[in-house]
Amino acid sequence: MGLIVIACYRPKPGKEADLLAVVKDHLPILRGQNLVTDRLPITGKAKDGTIVEVFEWASAEAVAQAHTNPAVLAMWGRFGDACDCINFGSLPEAADMFPHFEPVAV
Repeated sequence: MGLIVIACYRPKPGKEADLLAVVKDHLPILRGQNLVTDRLPITGKAKDGTIVEVFEWASAEAVAQAHTNPAVLAMWGRFGDACDCINFGSLPEAADMFPHFEPVAV
């Protein structure tokens, strides 16, 4: 059974383009490693510029495997260079009953 995740990436100063590039590569890399499902992700931007990505891991085991997968670790290094991963609850939109985000095409 899959697991839906909401990931929030706050770009570091001057790293917005780098962040969008790694978000574009994110799911294809995970799919190539058989770690996520074929469900299409939803990607949006919060008012503060944070990128919010909703996708589906293949399983809890896939999440665990990602933490030792060299391709995933390299990609996560790119994320680390471009952004800080933050808690969804820290976004101002999280206080809204129905949070809205600007769509992002990746």
